Amino acid sequence: MSFRTLLRCCVAGAAVFLAACAGPSRNYRANLENLIAAGNYAGAQADIERNKRSEYSRKNAVLYYLDLGMVQHDASLYRDSSDNFSAAERRMEDLFTKSLHRAAGTFLLNDNTAEYAGEVFERALTNAFRALDYVFLGSPDDALVEARKVTAYLGRYNDYMQGRSGYKDDAFAQYLSGMLFEQNGDADDARICYDAARAAYAWYGPYYGTPEPEFDVPAYADLAGKGLGEVVVLHYNGKAPLKVSRTFQVAWNDAMIAVDQSRDEEEDAGRFRNALKAGVLGSAITVAYPVYERPPFKIASSRVEAASATATTQLMDDVSAIAVKALEERNAAVRTRAIARAAIKFVLARAAAEEVKKKAGDGLGLLAGIVTNITAAATETADTRGWTTVPAQVRMARLALPPGRHDVTLYFYGAAGEPEGSHTFTDVEVTRGRRTYLHYRTAE
Repeated sequence: MSFRTLLRCCVAGAAVFLAACAGPSRNYRANLENLIAAGNYAGAQADIERNKRSEYSRKNAVLYYLDLGMVQHDASLYRDSSDNFSAAERRMEDLFTKSLHRAAGTFLLNDNTAEYAGEVFERALTNAFRALDYVFLGSPDDALVEARKVTAYLGRYNDYMQGRSGYKDDAFAQYLSGMLFEQNGDADDARICYDAARAAYAWYGPYYGTPEPEFDVPAYADLAGKGLGEVVVLHYNGKAPLKVSRTFQVAWNDAMIAVDQSRDEEEDAGRFRNALKAGVLGSAITVAYPVYERPPFKIASSRVEAASATATTQLMDDVSAIAVKALEERNAAVRTRAIARAAIKFVLARAAAEEVKKKAGDGLGLLAGIVTNITAAATETADTRGWTTVPAQVRMARLALPPGRHDVTLYFYGAAGEPEGSHTFTDVEVTRGRRTYLHYRTAE
């Protein structure tokens, strides 16, 4: 077997091992995005279910349930959506309590080998979307249970982080909870949630570019007296941000030093080049860390019209911005852990080579060193897993309308204000003194 063949075998073997843990591939995620953009939610659901084992596997069960639950919510399959969000939540909760043990057990491999436990904002949105599932199912008490879960979870998370995380609360989840408590007659709980939402939006503005929304509608308690009902339109817009792997490598020997930075370690060429340098140059550390890419989408804003009333949707949650900031905060720790892991792999590789050299001579010792260096570099890849089917933005419009049945039209606009189409909800029933919720997804 030639040296180059041996090298490729080592890299291929490492890639096979990582593929079993790494979660949905980039090509799979891109295809899923295209199905969602086309509004083919049945096709997206079938694709997720068909690839449960090949793209998700046991270590990525949370992602499977999140991806499936979101497309079912988009498709108005609310009971199925709620069941899958519930399964995701149960697994995330279990993994949250085991996080320290899990981290210790996977340190010497890479972060992909740990079971995916979900990002904090993903957990908060899981409960928020599940609350909306119950709203659309006509189960307000169950929706309120989910609203309370968001507050309880984020409180525990902040205690756990001891103030070290910039993501302290979810403004949209708190605002939605306030609306749900308000219409259930729980004035004190509604006030607490609205106050929490206001406090969250105070730092959402400078941190994520999401100011506190202002809606020109009567207070909920005044709707009936004014002979009006309210329509709440949720516009889920854009494609989820995608994590990709970046690597930084320093390789050296007595005669030379080489530094290489790869844009995407998922590319075979980049992985091969890193492994080659690690093996041939003799001394190398490869460090991998994740970054987010934000796929472009053409719809930048939207507006709602019904019965001569109109309102512009307001940005309630910039999921992409939250995801990017959360990862930026965490990446310092991720890189530190990756550097330490790579250094330990390097030391272990050198120790293995020296042991073989003692027992079998310089030639086999050199070969052992090359092979162990190659394997260490090839298995160093960032954790690029994340919720693929969640929208990039959650937008909202609120309209006060007279009771009766109305057509409600949602108009879409590009960055320069150019029209990008519309969607009409036909024959929407508006009840005096009550709220009616609608939702629509765009991902082009």
